Amino acid sequence: MGPDIRIERVLPATIRKVYDAWTRVELLTQWYCPNPDLELKVQADVRVGGDYVVEMGPHIVRGTYLEVEPPYRLAFSWRWDGTADEPTRVQVELAEVPEGTRMLLTHTGFETDEDAANHRLGWEPELGRLAGLLNAQQPDPATDRG
Repeated sequence: MGPDIRIERVLPATIRKVYDAWTRVELLTQWYCPNPDLELKVQADVRVGGDYVVEMGPHIVRGTYLEVEPPYRLAFSWRWDGTADEPTRVQVELAEVPEGTRMLLTHTGFETDEDAANHRLGWEPELGRLAGLLNAQQPDPATDRG
C-alpha cells in the first residue's frame, strides 16, 4: 500500500459545527469538492452502514459509513466510480481546543504514491473551502447579543 494522508487543521468553530459540516447534506454541498466550478450533489445516510454518494461534476465518489460517533469521529469508505480500485478509508477525528476544533483527517489504503498524492491535492483546497464556510458561519460579536 502507498502512503497515508494525514491533514490536521484547527478550525474556528465549535466541534458541533464542524461535525455538522461533515454530516449535513445542505452543508456538505457548500464545500465538499476541491473545484468550486463543478456542480456538487451530495446524498448521505449518516449512520453506521449508511451509504453516501458525492457527484462533483462528472466525478462520482461513493462509500459506506463505518464509524459514526457524534461529534467526535466519522469514518467511511471511499471509492471512485469507474475504477477497479479497492475502496480506501477516510477518518475524521475532532477535538475541542481553545481556538475552536482540531480536525485530523486520515485517508488510508492507497495502492500507489501517485494515488495518495492526487487525493491530497483534492483534500487541501476542499478543506480550505470547509474553513471558509465555518468562518462565514461565525456570528458577528458586535451584532450577536443572544
